[in-house]
Amino acid sequence: MHRLKVAVVGVGHLGKEHARVYAELPGVELFGVVDIQSTQAEKIAQQYNTRYFTNYKDVLDKVAAVSIAVPTKSHYTIAKEFLRQGVHVMIEKPMTGTVPEARELIGISKEKKIVLQAGYIERFNPAIVAIKKLSINPKFIECHRLSPFTFRSADIGVVLDLMIHDIDIILHITGSKVKKFDAVGVNVISDKEDIANVRIQFENGCVANITASRVSLTPMRKMRLFSEDSYISIDYQKKDALIYKKSPKLTLKSLNVSEMDISTIADLRSYVFGDLLKIERIKMDDYEPLKRELESFVDCVVEHKKPVVSGEEGLKAIEVANDIVCEIGKNLKLSHISCMEDKK
Repeated sequence: MHRLKVAVVGVGHLGKEHARVYAELPGVELFGVVDIQSTQAEKIAQQYNTRYFTNYKDVLDKVAAVSIAVPTKSHYTIAKEFLRQGVHVMIEKPMTGTVPEARELIGISKEKKIVLQAGYIERFNPAIVAIKKLSINPKFIECHRLSPFTFRSADIGVVLDLMIHDIDIILHITGSKVKKFDAVGVNVISDKEDIANVRIQFENGCVANITASRVSLTPMRKMRLFSEDSYISIDYQKKDALIYKKSPKLTLKSLNVSEMDISTIADLRSYVFGDLLKIERIKMDDYEPLKRELESFVDCVVEHKKPVVSGEEGLKAIEVANDIVCEIGKNLKLSHISCMEDKK
């Protein structure tokens, strides 16, 4: 039986997990792993019984698909060579550091008629998959994504490092374009923004407030969505989601609050939140998001299907993220900002 030959370029913190998953997938041959750190490459290769290389060019013409999990600054250069070779590419987030680079990669993938998938793993989180099926129409979204500083993504700021996950999810859920936004950021450890907050207003009227920090002692990945008749709370880490649905009686008018005395209103609090809110745990499947993500990538390659997170969707998130970074950079006067380049 023919198996799809796949390589992983960059087998550090995340890339080694790509190697693990590919080694387990039926119908896939992990042809080899690549890392400029030969000791790490050899270690991972031995662990999954495959070859190791220190130069990605050594596998360009030997594989049909590749996962790229190197630092962001190298995404474009490496992905471009594989795409030109006709190799299907899965790139970890963010797909590229700039908008023009992302557009060029999309152009090559279309010309070659090959798969280009952006690695936004939260799209495959069971909680997100489950709430997407509910067809909600959120009016307000609030996100908090906090983590300690890892030094793995020091070449980019927190917006492209962490916040971009939530940007992608919100664009996916709202299905709307950005109307306007306000952004602030602070650099604490690096010369780039390490803490950022943005308030985005979308053309459909939805408002999103997103906070990201990589200088937090306690990790947090949570999202809350508010619609007219319900509120959803999501914990990405726990792969858990709750939905709070209100009764039609839960309005000041239906409860006749204006006609009650002060003591009655005080006693009403437990009744309102106890009896007029229905709280349910959203049912979802239990699986590893990364495995589901790479299974989807392989399926798209084999079946010639469009990825769940296409290059075009990866570009949309980068466009929004870069606009946010530019706005923050104007205030912080950070040297890494190149807004004019990103607007080309």
